[in-house]
Amino acid sequence: MNPTSPARRAPGRRAVRSLTPAVLAAVLVAGTAACGSDDSSTQGTARSTQTVSPEPALTATATESPRTQNDFAASVSADAERNRQKAVATLAGVEGKGNAVADVSVSGLPVAASEQFRSALVRVTNGTDEAAFYAVRVEFVDAFGKVLDSVVLGFADAPPDRTVSQHANSRKAAGVKSFPRIAQAERG
Repeated sequence: MNPTSPARRAPGRRAVRSLTPAVLAAVLVAGTAACGSDDSSTQGTARSTQTVSPEPALTATATESPRTQNDFAASVSADAERNRQKAVATLAGVEGKGNAVADVSVSGLPVAASEQFRSALVRVTNGTDEAAFYAVRVEFVDAFGKVLDSVVLGFADAPPDRTVSQHANSRKAAGVKSFPRIAQAERG
């Protein structure tokens, strides 16, 4: 008879299989015990997490802020309008496509038949060493190349070696199969 017959190997394998869950359980218990130490000075322990804000029960009574949500929205809207007007003025003096067309990309966003505007995501990548202002004109064109609408965006202080994005929205191109394209882009 062969000394390594299947009848002789089976008990060894069964023993290994039955020990595997026990060994895994021991490792998990040891790991859990090691993580539960009270020494929070070492990095990576769960106890090194700190809460920055106070508990809700400890906060003072709510008082109305002098600046409301409507004020904030108006401020953001005014800032966006200032950037748009600066972009319009910048592009007025540009001949051709501008000096930053290679830094800008656009992609149309999916539309539903019920939407009231056409939207495109415009991305600007500032490849320079310092923050820069970008003025971008996006055209929405139909399948025949006819310009349905033109939207100007201003990207203020685009950080160096970073990509920033904004949505260009057109009500005139709503409901029509249209495609966005970059008409002009200028780094100022």
